[in-house]
Formats: sequence, structure tokens, C-alpha cells
Amino acid sequence: MRLVSAMPRQSCHTMRMLAARMLAAVLWAIGMPLLVASAVAAQHGVKAASSAGADASSPAIVMRTVEGAFEDVLQDVEDAIIGQGLKITYRADIAGMLARTGKDLGFQPIYKGGQVLQFCSARLSHEAMKADTRNIAFCPYGVFVFQTLDAADKAVIGYRPLPVGQATSDASRKAMQAINALLENIVREAAGE
Repeated sequence: MRLVSAMPRQSCHTMRMLAARMLAAVLWAIGMPLLVASAVAAQHGVKAASSAGADASSPAIVMRTVEGAFEDVLQDVEDAIIGQGLKITYRADIAGMLARTGKDLGFQPIYKGGQVLQFCSARLSHEAMKADTRNIAFCPYGVFVFQTLDAADKAVIGYRPLPVGQATSDASRKAMQAINALLENIVREAAGE
């Protein structure tokens, strides 16, 4: 008696396609296109300009390349976040997820390590959402850290600045600028600047 039958070839293909679509949806939802773009930019020595008051003409990603092992740089980012009196509420292990799912989908590894650390400032978030309730879309805030496989001695730290140029009021603009300044301070501290 056979308890487990082999899946028909067509079903395997369908399952792989479904898994690939699900992975694409998850990656898009958590901003993976920006992380991948960051990795490519970092590999080519491109650094985004920094601006605590980012507007529509500012870069979509602000990042710094630093010397060090992934684990050490990640710890520096954690320390910088906690040093601001904030609590890390979620840790997205993007590199781990890609490595785990990549095996089944036939993808090659991209990162030695890569995480997005999410956190929130109740004071800054309250100001931003009091100014415009739609600013809830920007919370929680995230700082990413990654190290590509071919850059074992360098890691990239960065964040996505809030679109200050799209603020609907002066109060919203000021609140977004304050959040961008917080993110910039965390990245600068972690980078040793």
C-alpha cells in the first residue's frame, strides 16, 4: 500500500509558479525592490545623497557603506536604535528568507546577511498622524542592513526617507522632517559618523 504518491509533473510546475508568485508578492510588500536596488547600487559604488528633509527630488533610499562584518554592523544599528530610546518591534530576515525559498525556486543566494529592523517613535508618530491621519502609512520606520556575498568586508546601512515634498500641511511636513532626521541620526551613529 502506497501512502504518498508522487505529485504529477503538472502539479509540481503549478506549485512552483504559485510559490514564485507568493514570494514576489511578499518581496514587493516589504520593499524588497528597494533593498535589491540598494545592493546593486552598493556593488557599483553608488551612494545615495543624504537629506534629513527629503522631498520629491530626494533619493528613494539613503544609505552608507561601512567597513565590517554583517553581524557587527547589524549590532551597531541595533545599538543606535535602542540608543534613541526606541524598541525594535520587528526584524525581517530578508537574506534568510531568500536563501530558504531560493533553494526551492532555483535562485542563487544574494546576501551574506540582510535584515530590516522596524521600530516606531510614539512621539514622532503621534505628531505626524495628528497632522495627517494618512501618515499612518509610514509607520513603523525601518533601517536596513545588508552585506552581499562578494563584499565580505563591507556592509550597507540605510533607510527610505519619508516624502516630505508630498506633505499636505506644514505640520505634516515638519513631522516628516523630524522622522527623517531620526532615521538619519540612527544611520549616522551606526556608521560611526
